Amino acid sequence: MLIINADDFGRDNKATETATKCFQQQRVSSVTAMVFMSDSQRAAAIAHDEGMSVGLHVNFTEAFSAPECPTAVVSQQEKIRKFLRSHKYALLFYNPLLRVAFRDVVEAQLEEFHRIFGKEPSHFDGHQHMHLCTNMLVGNFLPNGVIVRRSFSFNRGEKSAVNRAYRSLVDWRLSRRYKTTDFFFSLGSALNADGTADIVGVSSRSKVELMTHTWQQLEYDWLMSDGFLRVTEGVDLRSYEAL
Repeated sequence: MLIINADDFGRDNKATETATKCFQQQRVSSVTAMVFMSDSQRAAAIAHDEGMSVGLHVNFTEAFSAPECPTAVVSQQEKIRKFLRSHKYALLFYNPLLRVAFRDVVEAQLEEFHRIFGKEPSHFDGHQHMHLCTNMLVGNFLPNGVIVRRSFSFNRGEKSAVNRAYRSLVDWRLSRRYKTTDFFFSLGSALNADGTADIVGVSSRSKVELMTHTWQQLEYDWLMSDGFLRVTEGVDLRSYEAL
C-alpha cells in the first residue's frame, strides 16, 4: 500500500494549488493542512469540494500568517519557534518551561482544524517534522490511537548507527500510542524512475508513506510527468483511512 501525501496544504496559494492539481490527477492521495496560515480557509473549502483526505500538519517553526490567529496562540508559538530554531539539535532536548506552550499550540491548531474542515484529521505530521521533537514525544499531546507520521526510513549504511538507533527509539515510542506506516520516504530523494520504482517496490509488501512538497517545482514536475505515471501504474494508492 502506498500513500503519497502532499505537505503544507494551505500554507500559501502555491502550496494549495499545486497539491490540488496533483490530487485531481491522482498523483497524490492525501494532504496535510496547515492552519492559521494565509491560505488555510480557502484550502479547507477546496478539500471539502474535492473530497480530500486531510491530516493536520502541526506547525511550530513557521510563523502563523493568518490575520485572525489569536494573539495568545501567536505568542506561545513564538516561544516554541525561538527554542526549536536556536540550535540544529534543539528538537532533541526536552524543555520543561515550554510544556504548556506546546500543549496549547497543538490544541489550538487541532481546534482550528475542526472549525474550518469540520471533521477530524485523517492523520498527523509536523512541519519540518517537529511533531517528533522531544517535547512532543514526552508530552503525548496528540490524541491516543491516531495515525502519526513516523521518522524517515533508511537502509543500513545510509546513516550512522547512532542516527538509526535514535530513529528506531522514536518509532518505538510512537508505536506505543499511535498507528504508523511501516516505512516513510521523501519524494525529494527519489526524483527519477529508479528512485520512485524502489519505493513502489517496498509498497508492494508493506505500508509506505511517500511525502512530497508539491510547491517545489522539481517535485511537482516529476509527479505530473508521464514517467512518474508509468512507474506508479497499477500501484495500490490509498489514503490514510486504509491503515
